This record gives sequence, structure tokens and C-alpha cells, in this order.
Amino acid sequence: MENTLRWGILGASKFALEHMLPAMQLAKRTKCVALATSKYKNAKAFLSINPEITLHESYDLLLEDVNVDAIYIPLPNHIHVRWARKAIEAGKHVLCEKPIALQADEIDELIRMRDTSGLLLAEAYMIVHHPQWQHAKELLQSGVIGELIQVDGVFSYNNRSDPKNIRNNSATGGGSLPDIGVYTFGSTRFMTEEEPEEILHSSISWENGVDVWANVSARFPSFRFLGVTSMRMQARQEMNFQGTDGLIRLTAPFNPQVFGQAEVHLFKEEGNLQTFSFPGENHYVNQLEAFSSSVKDGTDYPCSLEFSKGTQRMIDMVFAKELLKNP
Repeated sequence: MENTLRWGILGASKFALEHMLPAMQLAKRTKCVALATSKYKNAKAFLSINPEITLHESYDLLLEDVNVDAIYIPLPNHIHVRWARKAIEAGKHVLCEKPIALQADEIDELIRMRDTSGLLLAEAYMIVHHPQWQHAKELLQSGVIGELIQVDGVFSYNNRSDPKNIRNNSATGGGSLPDIGVYTFGSTRFMTEEEPEEILHSSISWENGVDVWANVSARFPSFRFLGVTSMRMQARQEMNFQGTDGLIRLTAPFNPQVFGQAEVHLFKEEGNLQTFSFPGENHYVNQLEAFSSSVKDGTDYPCSLEFSKGTQRMIDMVFAKELLKNP
């Protein structure tokens, strides 16, 4: 076990059960050894996957477990910073679900704690670990589509029938932009390595204090961005990077294998399409293996807190734009 990163999960969340625990079972040098939940009935499904998991009745007790090296945090958005901070103070590495914070300046403290402790603290921004995004970025940087003019993307799903969902609750940091705007915004920044200069336009529909539909346009140094996120529309996801001489399209950019097969399409001229497929990749497994490699081998982790702060800053810019329109 010396070369294995031993994980503890804070909370028996559905996402942890359906995605992260199975990934922990598959990832090299990775093992889930503990789960914190006060309700045994919620733990039963986890134990059915891995009966060796130690159960703790509270998050604090799990943080005290000397057999745990790293903490995975899938808790509601508004308590991410609090428990990331407590986990670092307990001497644990931390992988926290997105958004890791609800304001960009909250991440500054986490960066300081990471640097002071020497521990790895990162946001679970899994898409940068998927080879479809790495390949798409290589295509863009090769100049194959000429000068980049426009990036546009859509990410939507419909959870109207689930009013108790934390994403529909302003008190828990809900809303489409905190939940999935991180993907349309963050993937644009990842691909181009540019930061937004100005939010040109924002149009947001609100329900109970959370944004359920948002249309955003922004100016970057060398291109324009257009994006839509929604929690009230039929499921859809797509990202396009359009230049003077071609177009790169990702057809299942954020939930490959769930939404559809990961494919990168390269359009060069009418009737000329190249398709690059990635059918067997699991970005959650890749993310965990990258995390273990960073902790155990000292390799650079692909998604730094500084990167996460940049995406949150763009979300903050959108909400600031809205506030100016409706003071």
C-alpha cells in the first residue's frame, strides 16, 4: 500500500457512488478506504462496490483517520472551501468537486494553504484529463484552422422535476453557471490559454435565486466567446472552435460515455471531415491516476488552483455584469 494513494470520501453523494468510487476501483495506485456518512443506508451501496471501506459517522472523524492520505469532496458547493481547508489542516491531500469556491478570491486562501503545506489541493475538473481535449488543443495550436475567430458552446440538462436538488437551491450555491458554466468557460480557457477581457453581454433567467438559463458573450484577446448553459432544457453539449480555415467540434465534450462517444471533428472545407474517436477513455480514472502521480512522483498536476481561479473569475464577471444591469 506504500505506493497506493488511500482515499476517503466526505459524504455518500450520488455522484461519488456512480462515478468516483467506480473510478477509484479502476485507477492505478488508488484505493478508497473510508467514507463519512451518518446514515448507514446511504453507505450500503458503497459497501456493495467495495466492502473493505471503513465507515465514519462524521466528516471530522474521517479527517482524523491515519489510514487516509487524500480526501475527495463531493459536498454541496457552498461548503467546498470550508471542508477543503479542514482537510488540508488535517494533513490530507484534497480533490474537491467543482466549483471549488463560489468567488474567485476565496481560492487565494486555498492556494496559500497548498503552498504552505506542500499538499496537493485541486479542483476535480476532469475534462482536462481526457485525451479528446488534449488532441483538440494540439489541433488548435497547430494552426490547422487558421486564425481563431469564435468559440461557442452549449451545456444543458433539465432538472425542473427535482426541486430539492442542491443545484436548484441558492443557499447551497446552485445555478447553471456554477454547476456547468465551469465547463464552457473553463474549456475555452484551457484550449486557448487566454483570459476574458470583458463580458459583452449576459442574459439570465432566474428561478428562486438561481440562474436556470444563461446566455453569455465575452471578448478574449484574439477571439469572441458565445455560451449557453441551462438546467431547464433538453440535454445537449457541444463545443466549437471556429477559425478562418476550419472548425474543431467536440460532440460529447463534458460527459463522454454518458452523453455519447467522445469525438473530435475537424472540418477543413465543405465535405471534408476528419473524425477522431476516443471510445474507451474514462476521464475520472485518468484524473485519479494523474493525482496519484503528482503526489507520489512529483509530476505536475494538469489542473492547478490558479486555473480554477481563472474560470471562477469569469463566472464572477458575468454575475457582476448582471448586477450592473439590475442594481
